[in-house]
Amino acid sequence: MAKQTSDKHETKTHSDNVPVKIISVNRQAYHDYFVERTIEAGISLVGTEIKSIRDGKVNLRGSYAIARNGELWLENAHIAAYEHGNRYNHEPLRNRKLLLHKREIEQLQAKVATKGLTLVPLKLYLKGGKAKIELGLCRGKKLYDKREAIAERDVKREMERVIRKG
Repeated sequence: MAKQTSDKHETKTHSDNVPVKIISVNRQAYHDYFVERTIEAGISLVGTEIKSIRDGKVNLRGSYAIARNGELWLENAHIAAYEHGNRYNHEPLRNRKLLLHKREIEQLQAKVATKGLTLVPLKLYLKGGKAKIELGLCRGKKLYDKREAIAERDVKREMERVIRKG
């Protein structure tokens, strides 16, 4: 009996079916910026950093991405020192290289330069055992936009409360 070759293709997991574990969400970014587009990027890490990420000891608040010399760097992201690390433990606030294709970096760099947008990390998650970061191409909110968003949220919350009671 001949082997079926089509089974090999079915056993491979597609990128859509890979389990994703969200480690950290930058809620402050959603409050301070309008997110126009999101991009998934890999992160270049050292051994103790990935262990600390798996423990969930990450803070993305106040961090941002910047393009330098044709490379994208994540700055001001805090990944806590690994508890069981030795003298080779990493520095918590070091700059980390983001992994994207060169053409993607050039496109992002052009948009940031011309339109006054900012690259802000929105989420850090593990996808197939690898750390990924979701970058948002964001435009800053004005104070009145923030107040408007808060008012809309309050109205929505009030409506849900009335619906649950009634």
